[in-house]
Amino acid sequence: MERIAHTFPPVYDSNSQILILGSFPSVKSRELSFYYGHPRNRFWKLLSELLQEPLPLSIEEKKTFLLSHHIALWDVIESCEIKGSSDSSIKNVIPNDILSLTQKASIKHIYANGSKAYSLYEKYCKKDIPLPITKLPSTSPANAAFPIERLKKEWSYIFVMTKIS
Repeated sequence: MERIAHTFPPVYDSNSQILILGSFPSVKSRELSFYYGHPRNRFWKLLSELLQEPLPLSIEEKKTFLLSHHIALWDVIESCEIKGSSDSSIKNVIPNDILSLTQKASIKHIYANGSKAYSLYEKYCKKDIPLPITKLPSTSPANAAFPIERLKKEWSYIFVMTKIS
């Protein structure tokens, strides 16, 4: 176990209406200094298929992709003790200031990428943020119970329930 701090900022602008929260960056994401960097994580493939857009490859393409669809992206945890990339090993959490982000953007709804992000949000953030949150199945390769087609069905909820203006 080692104490690690989140080292890259959230992706958002004042037009962001959807906030997708992960728990904490994986080892690969920390190495790349950007979200969902593990090549087997299905996050980028999933969103590109749902939004019928080409798969963004570079960090700049990913940022542009998110912002063009009014999506903000961050993690619940600012720092914690963690072993590798294992969400189940997370201890001694310091949460990010998600309230501040929701006040700088036009967030209407928060979506948690997986159970760990959802439970961390519930424990550390929910009491201060008057926005609805929905738990979605994790895009992590460790979530083998959800093949991409099943993820697409569950995640399509974002674009059905959140009316983006």
